[in-house]
Amino acid sequence: MTHRCAHRVRSYELDGNNHVNNAVYLNYFEYARMEFLKDIGFDYRNFREKGYSLFVTEIHVKYHQAATVLDELVITTRPIKKRRASGVFRQVISRDGEELCSADITWACINSCGKPEALPGEFDLKALYPEV
Repeated sequence: MTHRCAHRVRSYELDGNNHVNNAVYLNYFEYARMEFLKDIGFDYRNFREKGYSLFVTEIHVKYHQAATVLDELVITTRPIKKRRASGVFRQVISRDGEELCSADITWACINSCGKPEALPGEFDLKALYPEV
């Protein structure tokens, strides 16, 4: 499943060169992942109340082109790997079909003691697995 969400670049997200600051792209990716989880029915609030968290453990980012103020961006998110207690999302930020930034983001499920643990059954949703 490939999920899409939109974001319009705001002026305060720019650096001194009037481009979106590199670190801001990480915020875009985070926003898009949470929208993905919400849209697939992953109840993150309930997940947290049960003592679990999803942690980003690794990010590999490639910056291809700059975005600037008022650009309408599309952020796609799709799972490319799923293990017992972790997975990887491929995320791409584009403008008018042109890729601006891409990332492979590894996540892990952590229990209330801070230890990796398999996603509980009710949260181990089919949409978290790569399409075959």
